[in-house]
Amino acid sequence: MEAQRIQILLVEDDKDDYILTRDLLAEIPRTPCHLEWVKSYAAGLAAMAQNQHVLYLVDYRLDRRTGLDLLREAREHGCRGPIILLTGQGEREVDLEAMKAGAADYLIKGRTDASGLERSIRYAIERHQDREALRQAYDEMEKRVQERTVALREANDALQQANRSKDEFLAMLAHELRNPLAPIRTGLHVLRMPNATRASIDRIMHVMEQQVHHLTRLVDDLLDVSRITRGKIELRKEIIDLATVLCHAVETVRPLVDAHRHRLTISLPEEPVHLEADPTRLEQVFSNLLTNAVKYTEQGGHIELSCQREGHVVTVRVRDNGMGIAPDLLPRVFDMFTQSERGLARSQGGLGIGLTLVRSLVQMQGGSVTAHSDGPGQGSEFVVRLPVVDQAPDQPLDDAAKQAQASPRQLRVLVVEDTEAAAEMLVTLLKIWGHDVRFVYDGPAALVAARTFQPDVVLLDIGLPGMNGYDVARQLRHQAGHSRLMIAAVTGYGQEEDRRRSREAGFDEHMVKPINPAALEQLLAAAELLKEKPTASVTAGRA
Repeated sequence: MEAQRIQILLVEDDKDDYILTRDLLAEIPRTPCHLEWVKSYAAGLAAMAQNQHVLYLVDYRLDRRTGLDLLREAREHGCRGPIILLTGQGEREVDLEAMKAGAADYLIKGRTDASGLERSIRYAIERHQDREALRQAYDEMEKRVQERTVALREANDALQQANRSKDEFLAMLAHELRNPLAPIRTGLHVLRMPNATRASIDRIMHVMEQQVHHLTRLVDDLLDVSRITRGKIELRKEIIDLATVLCHAVETVRPLVDAHRHRLTISLPEEPVHLEADPTRLEQVFSNLLTNAVKYTEQGGHIELSCQREGHVVTVRVRDNGMGIAPDLLPRVFDMFTQSERGLARSQGGLGIGLTLVRSLVQMQGGSVTAHSDGPGQGSEFVVRLPVVDQAPDQPLDDAAKQAQASPRQLRVLVVEDTEAAAEMLVTLLKIWGHDVRFVYDGPAALVAARTFQPDVVLLDIGLPGMNGYDVARQLRHQAGHSRLMIAAVTGYGQEEDRRRSREAGFDEHMVKPINPAALEQLLAAAELLKEKPTASVTAGRA
């Protein structure tokens, strides 16, 4: 197979020198060359700027100019190939100038034979290839340095933004925590005053209850977003009726709607719409969307909640005529800590994580959520789409369980809590409800009390000194005579891992502080049913 021919351009104004060069190249057997010839400076410059040759042979004398001039000008015009300068005289100064100008070699006509010309050509080409490889490597390194510089600049900007967001979030968190703490503290002071009236006490208790509920929501949202971020949240799906979930969400936000004097319009399908979803998390989604609508709508506004089934998908819309969303904020409205500017008053409140939870929880249940707004002052609309199933939900409780909830009987309840204030309040509540209550502060005392008191229900803290609640629950399960015992964790630990450990330790229920009294009543009703029907399989909730 014939070796690839080297494309060489000769810039030479003397025909005899062209023939000499042509013949020398023909004598090179191992380096087949294809020679092109141009006769003038201008033709040489035009051809060299095209970069269509591997090598350039340039005569030193060209018209009234020199090969050095052509070499320099050709480089300025983008010629990249190696250039060998040819001259009729061996002038040392010309040789040095050629090397300074970037010539690959300097050959004297009449003194160069075929082998010398071959060596010069090979040396020039190899040196040029090495320089090109080095240049390409340098260019690639420079490109990577620039890319890395840009990436580092972007990462630094992102870190600075994250740091600003963190500072803003901490400021918001401090503000949102202090707001409900202030009326609670003032209310406690008023309750201690001897001249406080019954009406004022009732009002103060109502306000304090609202603020505790608000604090609980803040903490729950923070924990939820942390779980979602770390992939630790676990859905408990079941077949549910969407209307029931929506009604519960409305009940949750109704006090807030009334306080802002909003008009809430609800439109639900006539036929039931069934979903396979986590009802608690789905209720959280819609209560967050409704709360968001309430907060960002001026008093006396209008909020619409509508639901429509379209084949195997149901669409739920939450629309308001409130503040609206700016175009630059709309693409980021579901991002963490994203909120519109509201100044120091912060009349709407919130931590900027509610919509982040909405998007994550909807996506985890196979749905999608989008936001729409025509701009500031034009209101907002959030659209949730969820897959529908053609199956009716199971009845959560039978008639006996409902009767037990309606008319609870006296139970023996053992409270195990190392925080004196928490234990005292819980015991007081249980006694007001008419139950026989004992309380102890640690695990060993709980085991002794269980043997002597024979409780129907144990409300057991997990974070006890020495012997933790998990170990206490395991030993209670192994003690004789406790087959019908209802054990509920009452703890500040509410992660999925904590719930899993409590189930494995033998807890029937996992209740996170602060306990919702309604949930506690439901648990006690289930315990009464278990006491009356030992063989029945009944649980009050989800551990």
